[in-house]
Amino acid sequence: MTDTLREALRRATAALAETGSDEAHLEAELLLAHALDTDRTHLYQRLPEELQAGARGRFEALLRRRLAHEPTAYIAGHREFFGLEFEVTPAAIIPRQETETLVDLVLDFVRERGLAAPRIADVGAGCGAIAVALAVSLPEATVIAVDVSPDALALARRNAERHGAAERIDFRRGDLLAPLAGPIDVIAANLPYVRSGDFEAGPAEIREHEPRLGLDGGPDGLRLIERLLRDAPPYLEPHGALFAEIGEGQGDAVLSLARACFPQGRIEVGRDLSGLDRVLVVRT
Repeated sequence: MTDTLREALRRATAALAETGSDEAHLEAELLLAHALDTDRTHLYQRLPEELQAGARGRFEALLRRRLAHEPTAYIAGHREFFGLEFEVTPAAIIPRQETETLVDLVLDFVRERGLAAPRIADVGAGCGAIAVALAVSLPEATVIAVDVSPDALALARRNAERHGAAERIDFRRGDLLAPLAGPIDVIAANLPYVRSGDFEAGPAEIREHEPRLGLDGGPDGLRLIERLLRDAPPYLEPHGALFAEIGEGQGDAVLSLARACFPQGRIEVGRDLSGLDRVLVVRT
């Protein structure tokens, strides 16, 4: 007997729920849509259809990969961020919804300052989510995307091309701020901030599949963020700003670090939609 798409979706949801996934239904939908080469909207329109043998084989193969803890975003090869579709691969970490808070804060700053053609550096660009979201939202901006990984930069460039922003993003390989030639208006950074112990004890989806280089921030999680803050002052224009994503419970520590590096700065921590400390904001 051939299953309908609805029955296959139900069984996959149950299997994923048994692994502890708190988004089992959503993940099952994404995998089934990928197997059928469609989107979730059209998937729902087709739920009464029979799942044909070829699609069944593809779906079962995808499901086995997810049950072996490979992240759904890597299996599907894409992830939405800030309303844009991004290619994702193990060359860079998967963009998280929480990071959209950083993009919102940068956009608010640029608009409040009335910057007509801001120069922005995305430090630790990864797949290019922040750089591309800012370039698309600010058509007059010049964005510099910096990463130490050539594979991540290649991925970021592909995502910029996908959204027509590649000509306004300068991709530079290097360590933190070293590739920058002079002062800019905004530094945006989603650097590794996970404590080493938390990374090692974390879920297999992250520990075994996402690049440690993009997540592990050392024993306290702040190794690279501290370096960024220490090096940043000469790279910022007067009345510029730095935005750095941080983890839960790191607010007080980063405030102390930032005050030591920017004694005259206006410094605060912005919260995400869950009310958690998420972004260090330093205005010069």
